[in-house]
Amino acid sequence: MSKLKSPEPTKLILSIFSADRDLLGEILGELSEKYGRTDFISEFIPFYYTDYYTREMGKSLVRRFISFENLVRPESLPGIKIFTNSLEEKYSKNDNRRVNIDPGYISKHNLILATGKNYTHRPYLGDGIYADLTLIYRNKTFQPLEWTYPDYAEKNVTEMFNRIREKYLAQLKQEL
Repeated sequence: MSKLKSPEPTKLILSIFSADRDLLGEILGELSEKYGRTDFISEFIPFYYTDYYTREMGKSLVRRFISFENLVRPESLPGIKIFTNSLEEKYSKNDNRRVNIDPGYISKHNLILATGKNYTHRPYLGDGIYADLTLIYRNKTFQPLEWTYPDYAEKNVTEMFNRIREKYLAQLKQEL
């Protein structure tokens, strides 16, 4: 029999993208009010991996990846996704989203994203939210899986997540 214990806290990360850079700044402010200070904000990164969002959000989308100083419990992910969905809705115009916000977390072993879409590799978490195992940490780096979104599999993105993970590990040492 295994001994049950609580999981370690995790590092909250978010991907936000929009065609409106000013809106991303406004959203970042609201996210900081809710989750505390950021400890990483990427440069603006062109989002060109799919045209899935073009009709709703327009062209020339830019993304920022963000992480927060405060660690979060992994079981808080559904609530975080529900909050980010409410922000997407708040800033919608004519029933079209103007921003996409994808929350997730980094742990020692993986990067998990929250989604409302079910699929074979997405276990149900509750409240209509599923976990997407996006990257695993193996051989001293994050590794994509066969279903990993192409933008999360890019080398510069996995290297960025490796740096965020190093920050997270240092935080864990201080907390424990």
